[in-house]
Formats: sequence, structure tokens, C-alpha cells
Amino acid sequence: MQMVDLRQLSSRQLEPLLTEEARQWKEELRWDYQASIELIKKFVDARSLTGSAILENGRPVGYAFYVLEEHKGLVGGLFVSPRYSQQELSHRLLTDTLTTLSGIPKLDRVEAQLIPFGYALDTVLADYGFRLFQRQFMIAPLPPAADMQAIDVLPGLVREGPGEGLILDRWDHRHFEPCARLIQLAYANHVDGEINDQYRSESGALRFLKNIIILPGCGQFQPEASFVLRPPHASHIAGVVLTSRVSDGVGHTTQICAMPGYQGRGLGRRLMEASMQALRVRRFHTVSLTVTSGNTRAVRLYEKLGFATVKKFAAGVWTGF
Repeated sequence: MQMVDLRQLSSRQLEPLLTEEARQWKEELRWDYQASIELIKKFVDARSLTGSAILENGRPVGYAFYVLEEHKGLVGGLFVSPRYSQQELSHRLLTDTLTTLSGIPKLDRVEAQLIPFGYALDTVLADYGFRLFQRQFMIAPLPPAADMQAIDVLPGLVREGPGEGLILDRWDHRHFEPCARLIQLAYANHVDGEINDQYRSESGALRFLKNIIILPGCGQFQPEASFVLRPPHASHIAGVVLTSRVSDGVGHTTQICAMPGYQGRGLGRRLMEASMQALRVRRFHTVSLTVTSGNTRAVRLYEKLGFATVKKFAAGVWTGF
């Protein structure tokens, strides 16, 4: 088998492999990966997607790519066809990617948060000195709205229960900046702030929000199932839940957090229940999310809401080769 620069290939050559990858996302995670595939094909044809591919008899059987962001590298994707030796080839691809990144001057951080299909990447990341954090992909069924009160979530003052005294609002673009401040504060001393350094600054959090709301990588954003909780007559936000559609009838919680002073008061449950009810009314039948296993309080909450873990994977962070 031959390892080649990804920029030597066209999207037409990669298409059969990308089709296999999309099938794995749909079968295992109920995620329509086609929007991401189209974006990958666009960058491949522009010869601007940096990475490598493994060929057998001229046919791609696996590929990996990375993205550079100032002084940080992101291992953006890796997939090997299940018809070949996935463990061996995925290790070759990841090793090649990390070797390339290690030779880039002034690179002081690399993040890798890959969901593998049929193989594990932990040992390669550990060998390169990555700190590893276990994460979980969780899925919950949504009973049809006909089996419940088919009433949409009505924004307004929360008069009792979790979030009492706060106003529940649907997402609006005016919330971008206060939500970025919320994320920076919520993750200041949180394990997820170690995994994703965008959470550590307001400008980074704003880039993160635009990525999950405007770009297609996390599905099609659903403002009708995304909410903020805020104090009356205040400019700051106490909590937020953001939701996307990732395939027909399947939603995905892309972000949920609460301001430190409001944590432990049930805001997470209140926001998740509002989002899940809004999805039910819109005939969604499933919702998914990812969570860091070390965030045990969040894991317990999601389990109480009916979520079950369908896949575990490692998020890796390197801060010095």
C-alpha cells in the first residue's frame, strides 16, 4: 500500500471512501454526515486540505487531514474502510499526521477529538505525549408529542422549579456575545476547557459559536430548540442550550452550560427538557450529545433524561512534542 499527500487526489477518487464513511456515521451515530463530506470534497478539489491517504492499487482506502489555526493544529478527520485492516492503517495515518505536525515551527498545541469506527487511536496519541480524556457519545429516544402534552415550549419568566425567576428565551443572534462570555466563565476551571482551548477566551468562544451555529459541521442549527436563561433586566446569560438537526428526526445538543454562580441549581435539566420538548413537538424522535466522562454530574443528568452511551472515544491534547 502507498501513502500519498491528500492534495494529490481529487474528490472523485475519494468519493467511494467518503461514501463508506457517511454510511458509518449514519448506522452507528444516526448522523447524516453528507454536509461535512461535501465540505471535505470542496477543499480536496481546491488542493487545500492538508493530510494523507493510503492507496491500494491506486484506490484510496483510508485518509486523514489536519487544520492549522494560528499556533494550534487540529486533527480534523480520519477514516479507514472497514474492508481493510483498520487498526493498522489508522495507526499509520495518525502517525504520519502527527509526524508532520511535529515538524511545523511554532506549533505549541495539537488537539485530536476523533470518533473512530472499528479501531482505537489511544495508543498512538499516548506515544506522542498526548493527554487523553475519555468522552461518550450518548443517544436518547424522544417519545412522540402525541404521547405527551403536545404544547410547544413558551418562552417567558420561569415561575417555579429550576430556573425560577429567570427568563427563558429562544436563541437569537443578539445572544452571540453574552453567550461567548458565558462559555469562557463556565469552562474556566472545567475539564472541557482543557480539551478545547476555544473555551478559554471570549474571542475563542465566539469562533466556536459561529462554527456550530453557522457552519454545517455540527448539523443544521435549530433556533426553535435552542434556549437561553437570563435574569430579568440583565445583559448576562445564566445558561444556554444549543441544538442542531443532524439527520431526519435526529437532533444533537451542540452546547449546554451554566454560569458558575448558577451551577448546581437545575438549570441544565431545565434547558435540556425545554430543548427536548421543542424537538418532540417538531416530530424529532431522537437526540444525541457528547460529554466528557470525567464530568460525572453531567453524565448522571443525561442518564436520568434517558440518554445511553453508544460509543466511547478519546480526546487528546498535546502541548509540546
